[in-house]
Amino acid sequence: MALPTYATPLERIWYYAFRVICTLIFLFLIAPILVVIPLSFNVEPYFTFTEKMLTLDPEGYSLRWYDALLTFGHPNAEAPRDAEWWSTVWERATWVQAAKNSFWVGIWATILATTLGTIAALGLSRPEMPYRRLIMALLISPMIVPIIIIAVGMSFFFAKACVAPDSAMGMLFGWALSEKGCLANSHLGVIMAHAVLGIPFVIITVTATLSGFDQSLIRAAQSLGANPRTTFFKVIMPLILPGVISGALFAFVTSFDEVVAVLFIAGPDQQTIPRQMFNGIREAISPAILAVATILVVISVALLTTVELLRRRSDRVRGVTGR
Repeated sequence: MALPTYATPLERIWYYAFRVICTLIFLFLIAPILVVIPLSFNVEPYFTFTEKMLTLDPEGYSLRWYDALLTFGHPNAEAPRDAEWWSTVWERATWVQAAKNSFWVGIWATILATTLGTIAALGLSRPEMPYRRLIMALLISPMIVPIIIIAVGMSFFFAKACVAPDSAMGMLFGWALSEKGCLANSHLGVIMAHAVLGIPFVIITVTATLSGFDQSLIRAAQSLGANPRTTFFKVIMPLILPGVISGALFAFVTSFDEVVAVLFIAGPDQQTIPRQMFNGIREAISPAILAVATILVVISVALLTTVELLRRRSDRVRGVTGR
């Protein structure tokens, strides 16, 4: 918003000073990212800027650490890069396996968190819902309680939640359980843990969307003969869809970046990207971690941009004018 012509000198000074302060805070927050991205292209195995990098010499930059993401764990990394080589990368490369696990767990955790979170938000949005504040506080508690406490509790719970192979749950989720039939050290356990951490974000975003929802639309649909299923998918869902998608994106990012719960629950076959980065920092520091961090930054920026576009679309659908 531009300054009005009648602004006083003091107001003009504060107008520009406020923007300078905000710019400095923004630069302070993104400074680590601005450092990590160029370092991921360093030709040397260092975490510092070399003289060639500072002088913008092309010989100081390389994609070797991005290539290392494909060759780390490869039994024959120097072989010709034919179809067999790429097949081995897909099956054996450590970072590729971690990425596959992260996307696999993140997608299913997002689906579970979005479904349960949307249902909870719809129930909490109804005025006749008893104890709404208490239930809301319990559902969003994973955002408040330290993650280390949640991870320890889940670890003990999942370790004891063993399922007999011939039981209903064992037959249904046997593919995801560990060899002992327990949720601990299984993909299903990691998915459930990440879903618990993602549900609060879905509840908050969907509840915020429902705050401007006109309940008379539901009564109008019912008066025209629509059953509850038709009312939900034809009236409610199109209006809250931006909030649902935003919550799903936040749940996916939460799952994709989570490391503490994975350290306590996951086994060797459930190594995710954050877990692999943690192992890389603890065991053998390699600039390949910077390459992974850069890729994660790009993914996060793309997802946050999508969330902002969805927010603006939701405001337009609800008739809210923004700046």
